[in-house]
Amino acid sequence: MGKVSIGLRGWRFDEDAVFGADGKIRPLANMDADTRERIVRLSAMMGEPCDACYLLHGDEDIERCNPAQAIYGEPLGEVLLCDDHEADFVYWFQEEGGKHLAGERELQARFHDWFADGGRAPDGFELEHVEEDPDSVPEAPDPDDELPGLEEEIEEMDDEELDALDLDLTDLDFE
Repeated sequence: MGKVSIGLRGWRFDEDAVFGADGKIRPLANMDADTRERIVRLSAMMGEPCDACYLLHGDEDIERCNPAQAIYGEPLGEVLLCDDHEADFVYWFQEEGGKHLAGERELQARFHDWFADGGRAPDGFELEHVEEDPDSVPEAPDPDDELPGLEEEIEEMDDEELDALDLDLTDLDFE
């Protein structure tokens, strides 16, 4: 099995470390801590607006924000981006000093500052998304849907089991 993005481009996971043979998320307790943290955080971020759009429009005009299609950075310091603004982030990361913040939660705040100050990718700066053997990658869940099996697993856990996972679940919105 290979690496796969789930729901949003950016974070990549070992497919067999995340999904069981039934196509559902493996039990969280069976994942390594980094994968578990990213999966739970990803489930909270799917369906959220693009950070750059939000910086432009805010709560008062949130309907103008595009939904995020990509996620970069570390959990709780991630940057969510739509297709229109992903190039701005990649340009900032590669050309404006963002790379030195790789692995740091501060990356989010520093990108937000740069973008809010008018920072943008120059005209003609384009991204190429390379897909290796796209036919062999399973279809990712729709970003507006939860990750298959994750919500049910978390709802069935008691407080002791949740505490043992040592995860921040405050952003999850289970109905």
